[in-house]
Amino acid sequence: MDTVTSRRRLRASEPEPERPADRASALLRRVAAGDEAAFAHLYDAVAPAVYGTVKRVVRNAAQADEVTQEVFVDVWRSAPRFDPGQGTALTWVVTLAHRRAVDRVRAEVSQQRRVERLQQMSTSSSASVTDDVLDELDRARVGRALADLTSLQRESVELAFYGGHTHAEISTILDLPLGTVKTRIRDGLIRLRDALGEGE
Repeated sequence: MDTVTSRRRLRASEPEPERPADRASALLRRVAAGDEAAFAHLYDAVAPAVYGTVKRVVRNAAQADEVTQEVFVDVWRSAPRFDPGQGTALTWVVTLAHRRAVDRVRAEVSQQRRVERLQQMSTSSSASVTDDVLDELDRARVGRALADLTSLQRESVELAFYGGHTHAEISTILDLPLGTVKTRIRDGLIRLRDALGEGE
């Protein structure tokens, strides 16, 4: 027998080294049975891949650390659900990591949107309150200015601006000549302008 043949037979009789994927699967099955030592070995074996996957999704080192810890809590709790027929242990763990990282990003985006909506509502509400106060002040000023008009001027101005009537309609309503109505409204507006201008 030559040396080459003997070497081949010797290699064939030696057990093949365990592949990392097979080792991870074996460790995960032990983790499912509650083996803490196996969990520590599994962590050492797959943590770099888990962290790398998470970091690519969340893009933040501190958050990647947090999510990685959450993933391994999931692994400990979910290990009994691992099915070797569906893929390797590494693939299963990395899939958990990816889902958890995506959930974190979605939660962050959702939180940011909620904050933005609250800020918009707050700004809008503040602007609305300011507008309401200014409108109320303007109404009060206009009310005081109207009170200073003669009753005839006030009646014509109110019909025109609050009632929305035309000069011709006011002439009919008050049974007055159109020119008289126009004069009363013009004089009333001049007095209002002067009164409101003094309050600015």
